[in-house]
Amino acid sequence: MRIVSTDLEIQREPFARPFGFKGSAFHEKWNCLVRVEDAEGKVSFGLGGLAVLWSDADVFSAHTEVGGNILQTAILEHALQRIKTLDFETPIEALDLILPDVHAYAQSITQKVDLRLTFTLIALVALDNALWMAYARQRNVNHFDPLIPPRFRPHFANKQQHLALAPAIGYNLPDSELRQMLEAGIYVLKIKIGQAGTETEMIEKDCQRLADVDRISREYRTNMTDNGRIAYYLDANSRYPNRQSLMRLLDQADHIGCLDQIIVVEEPFDEEVVVEIRDFPICLAADESVHTIADVTKYGNQGYRAIAIKPAGKTLSLAFQMVDATIQKGMIPFVADNACVPTLVEWNKNIAARLPVFPGLKTGMMESNGPQNYATWSRMVSEYPIPNAPWLTTKRGSFQLNSSYYQQSGGIFRLPETYTRLFRSPD
Repeated sequence: MRIVSTDLEIQREPFARPFGFKGSAFHEKWNCLVRVEDAEGKVSFGLGGLAVLWSDADVFSAHTEVGGNILQTAILEHALQRIKTLDFETPIEALDLILPDVHAYAQSITQKVDLRLTFTLIALVALDNALWMAYARQRNVNHFDPLIPPRFRPHFANKQQHLALAPAIGYNLPDSELRQMLEAGIYVLKIKIGQAGTETEMIEKDCQRLADVDRISREYRTNMTDNGRIAYYLDANSRYPNRQSLMRLLDQADHIGCLDQIIVVEEPFDEEVVVEIRDFPICLAADESVHTIADVTKYGNQGYRAIAIKPAGKTLSLAFQMVDATIQKGMIPFVADNACVPTLVEWNKNIAARLPVFPGLKTGMMESNGPQNYATWSRMVSEYPIPNAPWLTTKRGSFQLNSSYYQQSGGIFRLPETYTRLFRSPD
């Protein structure tokens, strides 16, 4: 493959309220749309959303919110120029070729030699998706299954009929909205922990938040979890400094009687904190600190049991490889969101739908939090290429994935005109 022309546009989507985690918050999503033209004159598009706070909190705190997004967009622009100098066979090969140079550029413009690789990877999602679409067009592929590299296909043999929605429960989500979710049948809650303050203040706030959520959710039952109770998926975003602090939270969970409802704690510690956690009473997962395939092995050796796969956060190319490495290590792969717009939710869903059932549930699982975060979610769904598709929304807490969903691959091969029309016509 050879890319001869590239273009870039930005679309900004406001949140309904500040999206709080890692002890901070941001207020809007920047979505980058890439257009590429290959040597045969075929044009393809790719969408990717930015997430500065998630990918490197130090960069987020050192800049304005807009400034951080500009830096991440500049990384994508650099990659768009770099890709035009290369010949490659697959998008995975293209990512391998450009990543060292692009990350070095990212370190330079952020003036941060220890910049997290995830900061660069999320900037490349739009380009990677565009390359996969170009790759599909060259091979007349319009279905997700043949897009999966052959060596990885055995790991994607599942076809889940139900995929649990795990919406994010932020620090400031009103109790009324939590009740609405539970009344609608939600049976997995992704509870954001790691609130602002000192270590002691953070733990006290997190313990209280867990107790508050549990007080409401204990009124509800479900037949979609092994124990019949609402499942909790805690996301610390690396805010806990050591195992003792996390054990204090888990002791509180045990005290109030909900420890057995916690199916996973995601990214509890900073990646610089090496913790032996084989004796922990619950499943721990690594997320934004997993930058490479070697990181999967590292966390598996420490006793982590699961890895959060981020097609819309670290590229589809890396997602394929990380699922492979995770399963080879005997760990659990599952898909998590990055406050994705509907188009990117469907890219994530194509991976999540093909993974095994998550332990503690009777279904697969995917975090997605658009309805909670976006004031304009209904409008975005209405603009999706297949706006009335039943798999775009949930029923009783699950995405219902029928044969039509798999036949159409969630609609990702259809042109996302809401975004593509942002481009000016070529001269």
